[in-house]
Amino acid sequence: MAKNIVGIDIGADVIRAVEVADVDKPQPTILRFAEIAAPEESTKHGEVLQANTVAGALRSLWALGKFKSKDVVLGMGNQRVLSRDLTVPKAPIAQIRESLPFQVQDMLPVPVGDAILDFYPTSEGTGESGPVVHGLLIAAIKEAVLANVNAVQLAGLNPVAVDLIPFALTRVLAPRVAGAGTVAIVDCGATTTSVVIATDGIPKFVRIIPTGGADVTRSIAARLEIGVPEAEAVKRHFGLSGVTRTTDDVRAVAVTREAVGELLQSIRNTVNYFANTRPEEPVRGILLVGGGAALPGLREGLGDSSGLPVALGDPFISARAARGIGQDVLRERGGAIAVAWSLAVGSRAA
Repeated sequence: MAKNIVGIDIGADVIRAVEVADVDKPQPTILRFAEIAAPEESTKHGEVLQANTVAGALRSLWALGKFKSKDVVLGMGNQRVLSRDLTVPKAPIAQIRESLPFQVQDMLPVPVGDAILDFYPTSEGTGESGPVVHGLLIAAIKEAVLANVNAVQLAGLNPVAVDLIPFALTRVLAPRVAGAGTVAIVDCGATTTSVVIATDGIPKFVRIIPTGGADVTRSIAARLEIGVPEAEAVKRHFGLSGVTRTTDDVRAVAVTREAVGELLQSIRNTVNYFANTRPEEPVRGILLVGGGAALPGLREGLGDSSGLPVALGDPFISARAARGIGQDVLRERGGAIAVAWSLAVGSRAA
């Protein structure tokens, strides 16, 4: 694998990229990063709809960010990807993966030929017929993956891996440290919110909620009967804990709380589902990341809703930064580029 890798995060409205050196070392180095607006209607929930248009945007992004490497890692993390618990007879991992099409058809919403399948082992045990491997089945709609890969190739870039975004975030936020326990990592994006629950750094459960910050903004716009840009300003200004001075302020905060509350309920229900089905692995806390994590009061609101301690995750705790990228820059932009960074860092595993 090349020394430098670029992680690409294709979002609903923005495409971001981070170039990283020494991904196989304890402290990878962020060399450069940049973002560009995704052309209107060219993507949806992280999936490329117009390959040539996105390819043009990627070429512009490369020029803007002055990226040197053309080797890239793509991330998938929308409703076109599903994760399910799966237990299979113990065998070499290559053999398990080869057998997946014959074992999982009843678990998929599409014909097995229309999906890309993978298996992530999490533990071993003993079943009625002998040794077994417990793990996660990962299934992605082939059309969606190939659309993103095609856009990257049309831009003259070389896709070296495609990774599940929740797994990539887990690698940098929940390192495999003995005794770390079980934590939920919540990534609040624009149109999706992913929840991955990991025990001692090993992902055990993944759910992707089809709601994000942009959906909250649209809900606020509809309820207050204002434009989307004005609703975004209201959301960012007041959040869940803004100071109110007028009757309009009070209503704005109430509407924001109501809109965000629906998302918080989905996150809480997801964590509770895991807790109820895995009582032997109690969730000890939540790490909150993503662009939506910057919403004032969200961390406290999620803590109140879930009854768990909530901390802002720092995916850059083991990162080095090239000259010109200060810690203040990472603090300001960290939430936005966390996914792209995580994809690059996890490229060897992907």
